[in-house]
Amino acid sequence: MGWMETTNERIGRSAVGRWFKLEGCGHPKERKGSHFFTEMRAGLATFFAMAYIIAVNAGIVAETGGTCVCPNDPLGDNPYCELPTDIDYLLCKGEVKKDLITATAAIAALGTFFMGLCANLPVGIAPGMGLNAYFAFTVVGKHGKGSVPYEVALTAIFIEGFIFFGLALLGMRQWLARAIPRCIKLATSVGIGLFLTLIGLTYAEGIGLVVGSTSVPIELAGCLEETKVDGVCPDHSKMRSPMMWIGIFCGGVFTAMLLLYRVKGAIIAGIILVSVISWPRGTPVTYFPSGDVGDASFDFFKKVVDFHPISKVLNVLEFNVAGHGGQFGLALITFLYVDILDTTGTLYSMARYANLVDPVTQDFEGSTIAYMVDSLTIVIGSALGTPPVTAFVESGAGIGEGGKTGLTAMMTGFCFFISIFFAPIFASIPPWATGCVLVLVGSMMVQAVTEINWKYLGDALPAFVCIAIMPFTYSIADGLIAGICLYILINTLVWVIEKASGGRIVPPNKDMKEPWSFAGTGSVIPPWMTRLAKGKKDFWRADHPTTSASVSETEGVAERVVDTKTVDEKDVKAM
Repeated sequence: MGWMETTNERIGRSAVGRWFKLEGCGHPKERKGSHFFTEMRAGLATFFAMAYIIAVNAGIVAETGGTCVCPNDPLGDNPYCELPTDIDYLLCKGEVKKDLITATAAIAALGTFFMGLCANLPVGIAPGMGLNAYFAFTVVGKHGKGSVPYEVALTAIFIEGFIFFGLALLGMRQWLARAIPRCIKLATSVGIGLFLTLIGLTYAEGIGLVVGSTSVPIELAGCLEETKVDGVCPDHSKMRSPMMWIGIFCGGVFTAMLLLYRVKGAIIAGIILVSVISWPRGTPVTYFPSGDVGDASFDFFKKVVDFHPISKVLNVLEFNVAGHGGQFGLALITFLYVDILDTTGTLYSMARYANLVDPVTQDFEGSTIAYMVDSLTIVIGSALGTPPVTAFVESGAGIGEGGKTGLTAMMTGFCFFISIFFAPIFASIPPWATGCVLVLVGSMMVQAVTEINWKYLGDALPAFVCIAIMPFTYSIADGLIAGICLYILINTLVWVIEKASGGRIVPPNKDMKEPWSFAGTGSVIPPWMTRLAKGKKDFWRADHPTTSASVSETEGVAERVVDTKTVDEKDVKAM
């Protein structure tokens, strides 16, 4: 036994191992296959897959201008803020972007670290893509031309976080995750896998293989940015991007071969290889091309170590919403429903991917704490000047590397903390370095499609719509809404027709439908409240399972008594 295996074994038997339920700790719910060094490696993989958010979120939100005010604004439409001659505004906007780089890294570090420490989940959280675009371009608007000022929009997020905390404390967010039909839960995992794949294939966060078009919704691309015409690649320049080919072969095929032979650290190796190839200037694949943008990025990269204190966007909340009541309320409601569905769907799918979903309750371990951590991170993030924080689907990169416990998230959080001081390095990981990694993770997540009940249309069609809408609308929340609404509509109509006909008109294969209850599989009341009502002093601690327990198959198909020590993998998958 080598030193690494010996260390894994010792840590597994220690108090740390028992807290995180590492293999060998002796905990009734220890997570098989979880080892300390595997968790550390998985945390690095998650960080490298998420690191792009440091620069991307800062760039998107900085377009609002933050707290900067255009000095030449006589008409109220900010006509001069985009001109390079408006030096004061541009300098202020540059400071806002640097503030947001620090804020993004800081809130991702804090939230992800405590997600691992408290909830014991291998999931990273940070300001969400999509939510930040809605915040920047719809609510606040470019250069602050939207309906709600930057400070008031942050206040809406601040309030949203406390509402989320209350819903999590009362068990409503956990109940929502349990009450979603099983076919939609499985479809969410598949849809997120395709969503990740699409992210990995695009320009903003991937290799640039596909792009939006004018004649069709999406088409083959793979051209250099400067050759695009109205955002579309001309036929003669398609598939000519050297960055795309580097991403495919060095980030995709190379990583896939390492994974095929089960080489540890395969995902990290692919990301590092592509990044190192892309950093030198003067090459066709450089991340720092000639020009003002490339020069500014390279100057920032050369600093290597740099800390920028937050000054422009720190604690600028404005609770006086008079004059913005309607738009403020709309922004608050939108943030609420998009974030709650996005985070719920992502957390459940990541927990399922890591095999952490309880087959009895259909809830995942640490769900209450996870939602509370997410909620409080949203509150703190708004004080730092960032849009809503959410769980990241890129966490699948670490789970695919073997991450099963909160140690993975803590390692990711620690890396984000280090990136506060090494932001020039981590903000310079090119998108084509992680693009194919996201495609690989997507291929792992779509495996759940085989477990969907395709035999009954009332389960199959809503699941398929959920899968399709997520990548095509670039929104996890929209896919969940579409799938759930279609499920309710179809199955309610079947129930009404059956009742109206006295049970004579029913689908021929209705017996193949998976049972579902609006109440979900577990109680609406959170477990900690039940334990508190029973007088348990340490009500915050979950009850340990007994040697035998009554286990119901998925969504109450049938109940049977089983020995929890003999439930094999096949039984769990069948539940």
